[in-house]
Amino acid sequence: MPKHPSEISINAFTYELPDEKIAKFPLAERDRSKLLVYKDGSITESVFEDLDTFIEEDTLLVFNETKVIQARLNFLNQKGQSIEIFCLEPTKCDGDLHTALNVQINTRWNCLIGNLRRWKTPELVLRKNDTELRVQLAAQQKGYGEVDFFWSPEHLTFAEILEIFGNMPIPPYLKRESESSDKTRYQTLYSKKEGSVAAPTAGLHFTERLFHKLKDQNIKTASLTLHVGAGTFKPVKSATMEGHEMHAEWMEVGIATIQKLIDQQNKTSIAVGTTSLRTIETLYWMGLKALANPNASLSELEIKQWEVYDLKDENKSTADCFEAMLLWMKKNGTDRLICQTQILIAPPYQLKVASGLITNFHQPQSTLLLLVAAVVGERWKEIYDYALGHKFRFLSYGDSSLLFKQ
Repeated sequence: MPKHPSEISINAFTYELPDEKIAKFPLAERDRSKLLVYKDGSITESVFEDLDTFIEEDTLLVFNETKVIQARLNFLNQKGQSIEIFCLEPTKCDGDLHTALNVQINTRWNCLIGNLRRWKTPELVLRKNDTELRVQLAAQQKGYGEVDFFWSPEHLTFAEILEIFGNMPIPPYLKRESESSDKTRYQTLYSKKEGSVAAPTAGLHFTERLFHKLKDQNIKTASLTLHVGAGTFKPVKSATMEGHEMHAEWMEVGIATIQKLIDQQNKTSIAVGTTSLRTIETLYWMGLKALANPNASLSELEIKQWEVYDLKDENKSTADCFEAMLLWMKKNGTDRLICQTQILIAPPYQLKVASGLITNFHQPQSTLLLLVAAVVGERWKEIYDYALGHKFRFLSYGDSSLLFKQ
């Protein structure tokens, strides 16, 4: 076990994933996915609709309410060649993506541009009925471009423009174009706040009938938002994690959710997805910093990639840290936190808030697999070997797991 995650050799977190194990399409019914359960060192399997039988009464499930935007735009140049523009985030973004998506007339976004060399003209244009979208390349940055968008009719919002012209940003490893069915299936039933360019896929398995079963068992729920960025698919290319830059993502958490986490101390909390896990663990460390410096600015409270491995928690309770965040919010006159987190959860990280995690099966040599290893330790290999050997489907549209921490 490494003393610091920067020392991790990514080659230690690989496994062979045959292409036929990757689910290219979702099942017809969300909650009929298979479910692997890891608890107390044992592996069992079931179906997702029976999730309630593996969760104790009075457990808190934490959900990410982010909504995926149709971020992929396909243009043709004068020669009829394809140019793809993948919207990442507004160039000037303070985390209020709702406002950014509801602007009218024009906007500027940071974008990934496929086949940039084919873009020879000042503008690219898309038209559909009476609606027109024009784009101009404003600037090129390292790894992305700044793109200006102009459209008419001017009363339409940018979100509406993306609905008209955009495609669902399904993961590149599916190796197919998005289809109309992806507009609903690559979205959780409880998604509310637009801003993600990838789905929080652990939530794709939940259905209304399962929510009713959970409620009948007195299983509680809390909601937050973490807008998933394209960096979630960014492979680790360096030999050790020291050379990998973790992507920062916007999170939003309200007072009610923080209070539920306080009330849940010494009880079970399970994060639905790696995004929810990263958010609630971030809140703990932000609260720890607020305890040390109640006058800190929000940017000073934000969590950077390696920071949690250097901070001394001195065994502060989750309630202490969350209470400190509530006091900080009251002092600063806000009822919701909107900030970025760059937290990297990897061995030897010890979970501070979550008791377990609901998640799909992740790519080899990914930061998501490192997060799973932080939850279950070296047993991740056994869990993944079991899934590969028992016909589990992998990645975004694949099957699910319920993992309790070591």
